[in-house]
Amino acid sequence: MTMTVETATLDYAEPILSDEEMYRLGLEASTGGQTGDFDLITAHKWFNLAAMQGNLEARAYRAELAREMSQEEIAEAQRQAREYLSTHRASLHS
Repeated sequence: MTMTVETATLDYAEPILSDEEMYRLGLEASTGGQTGDFDLITAHKWFNLAAMQGNLEARAYRAELAREMSQEEIAEAQRQAREYLSTHRASLHS
């Protein structure tokens, strides 16, 4: 799969969060955080993105969540992760 992104789009894109920040967002979504509303699709997305940056804990949690999710839910989480990457740029201090 090939993705093309206009250079101007990247100029206005938000920086990509660190793997630790993504991991924490995944934990919050998977447990419900302060609101108690857990969201497995969002959790999988954040764990997937953190795992792509080398976070081993995120990789383990992503695999655990995937066992509880349907193929459609996993596909949606992966679509959301791709969307995140297409609208964010690497931070200069990562």
